[in-house]
Amino acid sequence: MAVWILIILVISYLVGSIHGSKVAQVLSGVNIKKEGLKNSGASNAAIVLGMKYGILVAVIDILKGVLVIVGVRFCIQQYGIFSVMESDLLLYLAGAAVILGHNFPIYTRFQGGKGTASIIGILFAIYWPIGLIGLLLLVGTTFLTDFLLIGVFVFYAVFIVASIWFAEGVAPIAVAVFLFVMALILHIENFRRLARKEEPRISAFLKKKKPSV
Repeated sequence: MAVWILIILVISYLVGSIHGSKVAQVLSGVNIKKEGLKNSGASNAAIVLGMKYGILVAVIDILKGVLVIVGVRFCIQQYGIFSVMESDLLLYLAGAAVILGHNFPIYTRFQGGKGTASIIGILFAIYWPIGLIGLLLLVGTTFLTDFLLIGVFVFYAVFIVASIWFAEGVAPIAVAVFLFVMALILHIENFRRLARKEEPRISAFLKKKKPSV
């Protein structure tokens, strides 16, 4: 089991380190890590380059979460040597490693995004109906409040509830709470901007048409 965990953690971390922002940089010529909020997340891509680029980065970062979970689940089913509890543990550890890779990629000196798009892909791949509900709540809350930040943490709440309700054992819940706390820490500056009424609004993303260089 320990060998499986190590292999899954390493591969998932490396996949998580692949960023949609790099594709956006190739297409636009703009390194979003040096512009706007100075991170490689989809929200910063939207701020710097416009909504289309934000969507592109989000889709790529969502897909890597989906691919890792689907790949791990396929291996679990192929070998058939794990209990339900062990399978859930492996899936959640894989998801956590993807987020860690996204947030702290080794090849960019551990300066990455904040994991929002990837956590969406992970929940979709683990429990797709709950992932769909979470995404709808994220989008609805974001447009209702005009702040993506609020929608993101509604999604994390759904992720934790799904982990409590559907996963076997306490380990998946612990992983979900860990990811939630990490997201809170990485979004501290967003909350500070929100308190100062400086946090970018989603309506501003929608109006942005072209790169600001």
